[in-house]
Amino acid sequence: QVQLVESGGGSVQAGGSRRLSCAVTGDVNRYYCMGWFRQAAGKEREGVAVIALGGDRTYVADSVKGRFTISRENAKNSLYLQMNNLVSDDTAMYYCAAWNSRNFMNSGLYCYERRADFDIWGQGTQVTVPS
Repeated sequence: QVQLVESGGGSVQAGGSRRLSCAVTGDVNRYYCMGWFRQAAGKEREGVAVIALGGDRTYVADSVKGRFTISRENAKNSLYLQMNNLVSDDTAMYYCAAWNSRNFMNSGLYCYERRADFDIWGQGTQVTVPS
C-alpha cells in the first residue's frame, strides 16, 4: 500500500524559496501519476504540479509556472516541490498525492487533466507567506 508523508512547510518571506518533500513508501511504478496539490483557506483544492513516473514527464499549473518545479529522486523514494519567488497567494496547505493511471503512455498533461482521479494522499504541510 502506497503511503505519502510531506515535510518542509513553514513560514517564508515573500520572495523567498522553499522545498517541500514527500516521502513515498510502497510500490509505485511507471503507471503512476504523482503530484502536489494545495488548498488555501476557503478555496477549492488546486493542482499545482504533477509528474508521470513513466518517463518523469511533468506539468506545472499556469498559476505557478516559472516559479515552481516538481521532481523526484528514485534512490530516496522522494518527490519534491521547489517553490521560488513565493507570494502571499501561495499560502496554503500543500498535499502530496498519487494515482495509478494503469496507462504506460501517460504524460504530465495526461496526469494533470486527470487530477480529480488522484486517490492517495498525504496529511499535508502548511506553507505560509505573510503579506
